[in-house]
Amino acid sequence: MAEATVQDVVVKEPSLPFGKKEKKLLTDPLMDNNPITIQVLGICSALAVTTQVFPSLVISVAVVFVCAFSSLFTSLLRNNIPKQVRMIVQLVIIATLVTVVELVLKAFSFEVYKQLSVFIGLIITNCIVMGRLEAFALANKPWRSFLDGIGNGLGYGLILIAVAFFRELFGKGTLFTGSPAELNIIGASNEATSFMINTAAESGIGSWFSWYSNNNLMVLPAAAMFLIGIFIWIQRSRNPKLVDIS
Repeated sequence: MAEATVQDVVVKEPSLPFGKKEKKLLTDPLMDNNPITIQVLGICSALAVTTQVFPSLVISVAVVFVCAFSSLFTSLLRNNIPKQVRMIVQLVIIATLVTVVELVLKAFSFEVYKQLSVFIGLIITNCIVMGRLEAFALANKPWRSFLDGIGNGLGYGLILIAVAFFRELFGKGTLFTGSPAELNIIGASNEATSFMINTAAESGIGSWFSWYSNNNLMVLPAAAMFLIGIFIWIQRSRNPKLVDIS
């Protein structure tokens, strides 16, 4: 009787919707592939909108939304977009999403919209958004493209909020001005404004900081450039592999 040969059957496991590669798409842009400090993109908005934390937070959320969904829609349409007009199609997708952001802000936070209206419109030409569509979304599946958009938006927002934190705190002595969580941290209290650390007090903890005065340089766009430069220096000092990048 002939011996029966048994062949090993290799069962291919289904790919996980969120594995190591997907996690890397979210975490890499936060540090080792940050859009601002490593790719050196989106610098203009980082200089302009980071005078206060709250507007920086709003613009960061807007960029995450636009970057994520523009990557998703571009990936879904990638096989049907003619190469000759791909950038026009991408701009239409981005412009539509930016319009949605503008309308939502107008409806729910008109004061923030007035403060950021010009810069929200400039998201359309943000190098980070268009760059991820060209470099990733056109060559990858929708789920991975969506995660890549979220990751790069978060990486951009992380630097914006960090820069705004130092600029507002040391430039004005406040945090989250214009939001329900507004905090007056340090400064000279008066009839209109009360600070947690009153530098005009004659006794208590405020008297210890009587020498302190908010630095008006931090309000200028040049301060954002200094802070971004410091972030780049710290990042490359901790990881020498990033020295020759960008």
